[in-house]
Amino acid sequence: MAEGRRVLITGIAGQLAGMVARALEQRDDVHEIIGIDVREPHHELQRTEFVRADIRNPIVARVLEAAAIDTVLHMSTATTPSEAGGRARMKERNVIGAMQLLAACQRAPTMRRFVLKSTTAVYGSDSADPALFREEHSARQPAKHGFAKDVTEVEGYVRALGRRRKDIDVTLLRFANLLGARLDSAFHTLFTLPVVPTVLGFDPRLQFCHEDDAVGVMVRAATGDQPGVYNVAGDGVLYLSQCVRLAGRIAAPIPLPFVSGVANLVRRSRRGDISPEQLRFLQFGRVVDTRQLTEDFGYIPTFTTRSAFEDFVRRRRIEGLVDRQSVDRFEQELYGFLQRKGQERFLDDQRGTGR
Repeated sequence: MAEGRRVLITGIAGQLAGMVARALEQRDDVHEIIGIDVREPHHELQRTEFVRADIRNPIVARVLEAAAIDTVLHMSTATTPSEAGGRARMKERNVIGAMQLLAACQRAPTMRRFVLKSTTAVYGSDSADPALFREEHSARQPAKHGFAKDVTEVEGYVRALGRRRKDIDVTLLRFANLLGARLDSAFHTLFTLPVVPTVLGFDPRLQFCHEDDAVGVMVRAATGDQPGVYNVAGDGVLYLSQCVRLAGRIAAPIPLPFVSGVANLVRRSRRGDISPEQLRFLQFGRVVDTRQLTEDFGYIPTFTTRSAFEDFVRRRRIEGLVDRQSVDRFEQELYGFLQRKGQERFLDDQRGTGR
């Protein structure tokens, strides 16, 4: 095989990272692939070598040097506290881990390309947001906690690497919500609930990126020559109400004061982990401009936002949607919670007025 790129992928046990590794294995211009994770991957990989290591461990620097790695795909950012074992561990894994990895990359003489799998969550969600977020935009209200804050910090550190090492091309890929038959994501969790909780009075605009397009963009970033910042999403938008209908689900509109409580109820039931930034997203949504992706990066997504969601619904139906009995039971739990909270608020108001 002719000499080609030597790629290191962090978070190789993740579903998307495994799909990216399989796609890279098919390319003649990729000579070697090394995957790093603390968990062993269960993907069917042929020539990807697995190294069990934490990116915070100094051994990563030795791996970069020993394998003469020239391209790093950083895909190990945890999205929820439950995934990382708590918020403190999530912060340490995401931010401290990225700092250690970038320090190792800065010292590696063979490094030529760093690709970060980022997210459009860095733009936040607000009632006064622009109709389309472009890559030069920033959040109106910077994230104060959670996944969005972590990724915003990591993006800053990645840019700093590019300034310190002018010979390293830096690519930041801000993905919209990922959907697919093989990926478990926040929206997969939302639409596998018996009823879909929505915020009463809000119908946010949404964008999605199909898993196949996510793989295609990551592979192009690893093997091409397109440094920069790119929004990645399918063309068009869907309203949340449209998604609920397309999925054949039942919406459960929640009055705004009760939304956090319902999210806690879902979390305690272990049906999903809905974060505060996701709650704001369910109010205001988020839509990004993808012209730089198609014109400068040179990738035209195969799936639109609508076709990505329809494909997700069609392929996930194979596993079966919940039956009506489960829907009724979950609705009873939900409205029981709202009734109880409404009574508590009424009694609190009565005590406050002295009646």
